[in-house]
Amino acid sequence: MAGAMLVVGSMLVSATLTIGLAATGGAAVAARRAAGAADNAAIAAADSVSGALPGEPCERAAEVAEASGARLVSCGTDDLDAIVTVEVSFAGMAAAARARAGPPRDSVDSG
Repeated sequence: MAGAMLVVGSMLVSATLTIGLAATGGAAVAARRAAGAADNAAIAAADSVSGALPGEPCERAAEVAEASGARLVSCGTDDLDAIVTVEVSFAGMAAAARARAGPPRDSVDSG
């Protein structure tokens, strides 16, 4: 009987650890998806600000974020830079990421 209890206890511990590790791995994947979606959305918005792509920068960012499976939370521009925040849902929670895109600081001609 003691052996059966040991087996059942070991199975419960293993199941708990497996579920915990799967949840942690899923959250890490969601965070990386959010970061990638934020990067892509910021680049698309910055391209619109610079005139390389037609359209409104934040509309373009929303389209790209949605195509990446994310939702655009905020979007703004500062000179030629675009700053966006996106969210990706995972297990009823949200992973958020923020990104900025634009030309390198030293290459902007201020004169």
